[in-house]
Amino acid sequence: MAETEASLLRQFPLLLPQNRAKTVYEGFISAQGRDFHLKILLPKDLQLRNARLLCSWQLKAILNGYHHVVQQRMQHSPDLTSFLVELKMVLEVALKNKKELLVYVDTCFSTIKLKAEDASGREHLITVKLKAKYPAESPDCIVDFPVSFSVSWTPQSSLISIHSQFLAALESLKAFWDVMDEIDEKTWVLEPEKPTRSATARRIALGTNASINIEVDPRHPTMLPECCFLGADHVVKPLGIRLSRNIHLWDPENSLLQNLKDVLEIDFPAHAILEKSDFSMDCGICYAYQLDGAIPDQVCDNSQCGQPFHQICLYEWLRGLLTSRQSFNVIFGECPYCSKVSKLLITFHKMCLAFSNIF
Repeated sequence: MAETEASLLRQFPLLLPQNRAKTVYEGFISAQGRDFHLKILLPKDLQLRNARLLCSWQLKAILNGYHHVVQQRMQHSPDLTSFLVELKMVLEVALKNKKELLVYVDTCFSTIKLKAEDASGREHLITVKLKAKYPAESPDCIVDFPVSFSVSWTPQSSLISIHSQFLAALESLKAFWDVMDEIDEKTWVLEPEKPTRSATARRIALGTNASINIEVDPRHPTMLPECCFLGADHVVKPLGIRLSRNIHLWDPENSLLQNLKDVLEIDFPAHAILEKSDFSMDCGICYAYQLDGAIPDQVCDNSQCGQPFHQICLYEWLRGLLTSRQSFNVIFGECPYCSKVSKLLITFHKMCLAFSNIF
């Protein structure tokens, strides 16, 4: 009991017992730098579920709409200190909600979602999951970021400090999201179809059955990304040569998209000019565009054919041909469409990885 009273005094020094039985507490609870008057009346058995909470009119106004949450926590909190900690959280969220930052809070007050806008007006969410020993134990914070996000936390920290750190992290990633948004808006992105804010890769259409896959560094978004060309050799090899020849032209002061245009000496297909069907085709084996989330990325190198296939479909096809041959980690075989030999090849170890992911 003495330990509980010490904890109460330590965390809420402005709330003091008013009688020897310690059935009446009166004072102030602080949140966001403001003090709010309240009074707690406990029954003789000190059971919190039968207690009464009397608030100042200011506190009542702020907690309007949260009465069910307060009552629920009063019924289930193990002691007065725990209840006051939870009441303080309710108060912080209520104050945030006045600023339209609160998106969701569950009745147990263990999961809270807050929103924020970055400097470019994009809306972001952070999900805060409180642990049993809150505030002594740091809550889990879930965000849609391309980098890890951890909060600096002490027992004196609050939801406000989490939100402030969230805002600072958003600012540090603004340039990355600016780069990715420009790519999404001004090119045809084949994969992912609905990119999340954490996605660092884009597969961008270059033309009919030709594309480039880029992996952007979120900390240095305007630097040269990892690039991989996908398509028939006679189409993508010249692009690789241009990239090597013009890499000295890459200027981190320009946007990533502009740099790609400069070094590859191309204009990307735009939404306003072409439809997706103009440069993407269904797999020539399964006759589908998407298969387990993958799109066709293997293309016959015969310029008269150019039929695309899924890696998995092509692997199964080549594996069933008696004329197919394997050289180290590469399989050679005939195109299902034009029957040209040695025009199709896939990396064997990649296919093994793909099959292990499926099965």
